[in-house]
Amino acid sequence: MAHNIGFIGTGMMASALIDGIIAKGVRTPNQVWCSDIWGPSRDAAAAKGYNATDKNADVCANSDDAVFIAVKPNCIMGACKDIADGSDTGAVIVSIAAGVTLETLEKALPGRRVVRVMPNTPCLVGESACGFAMGSLATEEDKTLVKSLLDAVGVSVEVKEDLLNAVTGVSGSGPAYVFQFIEALSDGGVRAGLPRNVATMLAAQTVKGAAEMVLKTGTHPGQLKDQVTSPGGTTIAGVEALEKGGFRATAISAVTAATKRSMQLGGASDEEIANKYGL
Repeated sequence: MAHNIGFIGTGMMASALIDGIIAKGVRTPNQVWCSDIWGPSRDAAAAKGYNATDKNADVCANSDDAVFIAVKPNCIMGACKDIADGSDTGAVIVSIAAGVTLETLEKALPGRRVVRVMPNTPCLVGESACGFAMGSLATEEDKTLVKSLLDAVGVSVEVKEDLLNAVTGVSGSGPAYVFQFIEALSDGGVRAGLPRNVATMLAAQTVKGAAEMVLKTGTHPGQLKDQVTSPGGTTIAGVEALEKGGFRATAISAVTAATKRSMQLGGASDEEIANKYGL
């Protein structure tokens, strides 16, 4: 077996995944097949040594490990048709299209093994947080393969499909919340007299460092917060201001709002969302 992987669509997310997989040595450039209707995208892929084509059928015929569907949701059925009509090399089909359910994918790809993934944009810098759900025909070997590919650009966790909406709310949309928080910290620094570039660097590095402490120590974030907040000190004064502004409740509301919107985009009614999930 060649252990080739394919990508239908070579947009930002797909390119980041491919580049990360290559950078980690999980695959070599000649083991990657990708298709795109846009010439400049194909040229960029070919320049990196990937096998680039404008035909989805070529990707299907030459990818024996996995084929990633990395197109916009409104193009997903066309991509599925090309896969269904093309060669079946035994590759698992991995969809990163938002809001497209496993049931929809499996109906469009009868008999094929399918995995659904929710990645996020930090995969561009090798720090993605991905959730994935296995289809009804997917195997343990498929799970091992998909996880190894996703872990090349960050970390991945398996969840039940109905929790992928919550994954969207936390990590799929989460980078935007964190960017806003970094911007707000930077604004605060500027308000206190720091130059903008200094304030932004300090804010971004502080968020990065705090995140690393959570991940590497395994300590509860609340406990880490308490370790910084001396009685009557500067930090507790800042924490009080955040609480007065509803920081914690607003962050929770952001996650639940994004989760609910993900459900809506997947076709769930507001009544179903309220009754089944309490959102």
